[in-house]
Amino acid sequence: MKRDFGRVMTAMITPFTESGEVAYDKAAELVLHLVKTGSDSILVSGTTGESPVLTRDEKERLFLAVKEAVDGQATVVAGTGSYNTAESIVLTRIAEKTGVDGILLVTPYYNKPSQEGLYQHFKAIAGATSLPVILYNVPGRTSVNLLPATVSRLSEIENIVAVKEASGSMDQVAEIRRSTPDEFLIYSGDDSLTLPILALGGHGVISVASNVSGVLIKEMIYSYFSGRVDRAKELHLKLFPLFKVLFITTNPVPVKAAVNMIGIESGIPRLPLVSATPQEAEAVRKVLAELDLL
Repeated sequence: MKRDFGRVMTAMITPFTESGEVAYDKAAELVLHLVKTGSDSILVSGTTGESPVLTRDEKERLFLAVKEAVDGQATVVAGTGSYNTAESIVLTRIAEKTGVDGILLVTPYYNKPSQEGLYQHFKAIAGATSLPVILYNVPGRTSVNLLPATVSRLSEIENIVAVKEASGSMDQVAEIRRSTPDEFLIYSGDDSLTLPILALGGHGVISVASNVSGVLIKEMIYSYFSGRVDRAKELHLKLFPLFKVLFITTNPVPVKAAVNMIGIESGIPRLPLVSATPQEAEAVRKVLAELDLL
């Protein structure tokens, strides 16, 4: 059972054509860029990949296209979670057949289950696959918080191996670390909190910013683990404006603009999301220029 997906997993955007179709060729181009700039793993069809507006067929084709493009240079994790347990099981089984290396399961959004409902939801999906499972807690998007006690219970299931923690609470991260086995991995789900989470026993990051700045993010993480904490802090502070500007409006609107700016055509978001405003785009461009990413 694979448990470690590396230190840097990029939550990749989904490129679209001018007519709004998935641009599978551009997705492959982006994947090669990500591998070259430090991504150990690629997350396909997560929040940053606009999963709610992708069809099941589009997701399957994306899993296949990314797996082929990576060609063994990085692992591929498929976002297969939703607010519908049965549908999540179907998509998880499809993803497993495409040869991906793991799945990411977001907490069910909109229907707001209890902690017992969350436990049963994740247990049912994990029981339907042999793939390793990463839980994803992002209450700001889903309106439900996967509490540490529930994560602890879920960590006892053999193929639930990690959590992407984006509650914003360092107390919650600490409690998860205290109540789960050492081999259960904690990934930061917020770029700006990666370094603090590492200090609390985190393993790495599932990153939005690494779509455009993977090299520096990877250096920051490896500096921390090699004992060069001052260098890690220096890089965190250098990258902090990027971490913040990529969330000046709803993700993935700013990062999609950023990927276009670095020369990989990714189109615009699908409705109900819209393109960055001129002011938002200029703010993104300014930060990219300061980091010599253009």
